[in-house]
Parts: sequence; structure tokens; C-alpha cells
Amino acid sequence: MDISVVIPLLNEQESLTELHHWISSVMKSNGFSYEILFIDDGSTDQSWQTICTLKEQDKNVKGIRFLKNFGKSQALHAGFAQAKGDVIITMDADLQDNPEEIPELYNLITKQKFDLVSGWKKKRFDNKFTKNLPSKLFNWAARKTSGVKLNDFNCGLKAYNKNVVKNIDVNGEMHRYIPVLAKNAGFTKIGEKVVQHQARKYGETKFGMDRFINGFLDLITIWFLSRFGKRPMHLFGALGVIMFIIGFGFAAYLGIDKIFFNPAGRLITQRPQFYIALTTMILGSQFFIAGFLGEIILRQNANKTRYLIKESLNLE
Repeated sequence: MDISVVIPLLNEQESLTELHHWISSVMKSNGFSYEILFIDDGSTDQSWQTICTLKEQDKNVKGIRFLKNFGKSQALHAGFAQAKGDVIITMDADLQDNPEEIPELYNLITKQKFDLVSGWKKKRFDNKFTKNLPSKLFNWAARKTSGVKLNDFNCGLKAYNKNVVKNIDVNGEMHRYIPVLAKNAGFTKIGEKVVQHQARKYGETKFGMDRFINGFLDLITIWFLSRFGKRPMHLFGALGVIMFIIGFGFAAYLGIDKIFFNPAGRLITQRPQFYIALTTMILGSQFFIAGFLGEIILRQNANKTRYLIKESLNLE
């Protein structure tokens, strides 16, 4: 199979039929073999019923329905697990991503051998103050922190070699940072393509300003995981050593001063250096414990279920 189109969605019933016809038209006109995977992330409208109707009309349509809203990352994870195409295309269900971009994205993966190609919505139709400016700041911070030189990390329209999606773990809210996850996994040929952004035709956006706050927090998390995720003792152990040396130094100074230089002076417990020594040595011990616990946790095989599927359609 040439292409799997993975579409996570939440309450997008108005756009699904039009999006399906548009994708199908592009695929047929280019002679692609394909599947369209709709991942219903706990919609409360008629989205799943629409997907069922589309499945009856088109054998290329497949669907997964979550028991509740687990988040976009979990929806992508489920879609990636089921995708069978050589190239996987992800796009949003709100018609703001243009399916006409798919053939060129496919060629970039298959002919130019990119591991991942991310869309760049260079000209946007979103609100400048609530979306565009925060998005620019967010993307700048992501570039500086991750080292991945993309202009639009959060664009839903992306293309992947199948080996990428089968070897990365998209969890939590890390869908914004799939290119970073791919880079950390060893897939370094990451490209970018300017894509057409379209104004939302139906409904309202499901994301508010809080996504940028969460995005920055996730960025810190992924930076930490990429640097120390497989060796937490390198960070916590180093901090523990530094804190312990500081504490031990103050304790040694107090002891030597009390015994040899000022035996008739204030009690050690009345001097501020005593509390500095005590605090830093306790913190140093705690950092060591955190590092050891991190190493132990890494060695545990934690295969946790991150979402529950209520129904599925046409999956083999």
C-alpha cells in the first residue's frame, strides 16, 4: 500500500464527508493505493456515525473510536499502530490542511528519501494575537531547544516514512514534537514544505491559549528526556555531588574552626554556615536518591495502556 492517511478528530462531523471526498479524489487522480484512518478521539457529536457511513461507501475507510477523549497524541499513536502504508500522512480533520499537498509530500519521502517532512503554514488565516504570535514564539523556542530547524512544529500536515512511525512512541502531549522524537530515535533526514493553510470552514478550534503553555512545559520535558532520559543519574548524580561537596565543605570549615581556631566562640548550631551545610547535604542525598530511582524505573518494563478503544471499523 502506498499511503495511509491518519486523521485524528474531535467533534468534526460537518467536515468529514467533504474531507473524505477530497482525499479520495486526490488519491484516485494520482493512482495511489491508500487507506484513510479516522481516529475519533471521544467525539460527542455524530462524527462516528459519519465515519461508519463513509466506511459503507468506501472500503478504503477505516476507523477507531476511543471510549473517551484521550488526546491527539494517543489518537496518533493508535493510528500509527494500524497504518499499513509505505508513507504515512497525518492531517487535521477541520479542512484547514489541503489534501492536494499529499502527492508532493509522498514524492519527498519516496524519491528524495526524507524520513519526515513537516508542513509549514507560512501564510496563516488564524488570529494574529491569539495564535500566530504565540506560535512564532513557541516555534522559535522549540528550534533553539531541540536543534530541529523547522518553522512550524505544530502543523498537523506531515509525511513520514513508515519506519519512523513504527519506531517512535507518541505519548502524553508530545504530538507537537514528533520531529524531535524522530531525531532522537536516529531519523535525521527531516525536511519542511510550505503548505497551503485554509480558513476553518466548520465549527470552532478545539485548542485555546493553554496549548502554548502546555507546549512549553512539554518542550522542557522532551529536552530533559532527550538529554538525560536514558541516564538520569548523570544529571541527578552530578547535582548531588555538587551539593554534597558544598555541604561537606561548610561542615569541615565549622569543625576545624571550632576545634583549632575559635573553641570558645558561638555554638556551631548558632552559625548560619551550619544550616547551609545541613541543607545542601540533605539536598545532595535527595538528588542521589532521585537518580537511583530514575535508573530503577528505566529498567522496569512499563507497558501501560494509554487509551481504550470503544469500536473499530475495517481493521485487519
